[in-house]
Amino acid sequence: MLQVLRSAWALLLGLMLLMLGNGIQGTLLGVRGEIEGFSTFEMSIVMSGYFLGFLGGSRLAPEMIRRVGHVRVFAALGSFISAVLILYPTFAHPIAWTVGRIVIGFCFSGVYVTAESWLNNAATNENRGKALSIYMIVQMIGIIAAQGLLLVGDPSGYVLFVIPSVLVSIAFAPILLSISPTPAFETTKPMSLRRLYGISPLSCVGVFVLGGAFSAQFGMAAVYGSEAGMTLPQISLFIATFYIGATVVQFPLGWLSDRMDRRQLIMIVAAVGGVGAVVGMLFGGVFSMILVAAFVVGGMSNPLYSLLISYANDFLDHEDMAAASGGMIFMNGLGAISGPLVSGWMLGVFGPMGFWLYIAVLLLAMAVYAGYRMTQRPAPKVEDTGSYAPVLMSASPVAIEVAQEWAIEQAEEAAELAAAEDAAEGGAKGENSAA
Repeated sequence: MLQVLRSAWALLLGLMLLMLGNGIQGTLLGVRGEIEGFSTFEMSIVMSGYFLGFLGGSRLAPEMIRRVGHVRVFAALGSFISAVLILYPTFAHPIAWTVGRIVIGFCFSGVYVTAESWLNNAATNENRGKALSIYMIVQMIGIIAAQGLLLVGDPSGYVLFVIPSVLVSIAFAPILLSISPTPAFETTKPMSLRRLYGISPLSCVGVFVLGGAFSAQFGMAAVYGSEAGMTLPQISLFIATFYIGATVVQFPLGWLSDRMDRRQLIMIVAAVGGVGAVVGMLFGGVFSMILVAAFVVGGMSNPLYSLLISYANDFLDHEDMAAASGGMIFMNGLGAISGPLVSGWMLGVFGPMGFWLYIAVLLLAMAVYAGYRMTQRPAPKVEDTGSYAPVLMSASPVAIEVAQEWAIEQAEEAAELAAAEDAAEGGAKGENSAA
């Protein structure tokens, strides 16, 4: 771990500052939209813009990097992010905010592609798994800490928009001044969705459904908090609790996934997350219970993404994993675009409970589908499955491909170790027979 920190500390520091800026802008817009008098429907369109831009960026950013290089793309996209953050309070209109969210989503997607390429270049085969884990933890810390920044200013003013703009601008300094080698950049053509669905229907349906649940948390939680009459400190703590739950539960679930039928774990995790959302729906007037619901929903829904990708990998050849990651991200992105729109509509129809109802329906439906898939084919043997690698739903194709490379390396090392043990055992038996 120390080796990873020494080689990539500037990159990780810059990424944390970026996540601080990204984490505060989503929550701040939800609160400011209420102050500006935007309707729930208008805010749902604004929030869905980020995921539309992110999906487009994941497709176009690799080509931009190939054309002009990592450094230019990184600096240009960072400038756009900083500019849009400053412009939000200047043009307080739903259309302007929607365009701004699309631009920011596109830019952050490109930034992640670039940064994750550098992280992969800085890691070695021996520490790649630790680098991925540290990268995920840094992202979570940035998002959680960002919620506390909401309390340093007035959301109806200008300062809270200046802070993330400054943080994003500063974030690029340690990265661009310390990264010397430019990593080689190659992308794999995505696998067709039909073929991917044929290989793992559960993973395909799961990542699509999960995209809607995650984007509701990331995009509409602040809108829900405002609709429910929460104070600003309560909204801040409420949103942070989603990511605290995800950070705490991610690694224990990863440990379990390598030791049992992943479909069973997916079913259980989705069901527990759905029940947590039901708790939030039934006890929406009790803030402590809302925090419990947020912790459970965040702790269950975020690791599900890694579980679903790991399950798909169990049925893929090593050379097909990278191609499959593009298809998984595309389906997750489509689900994420619809998340704020549908949850916003449900907030308008059912009131604040509509936020939890939407998440509950999605997660419980995933649990039911996972149970159904368990009846359709036998599970692969646990010893034949790949290793679990933690990735966030905001990760670019680069990070997922890195995670898959690490899983392949772990599987190959395990196979070599098993072969060596079998050979040693066979040799020992031969010596005993001779004796």
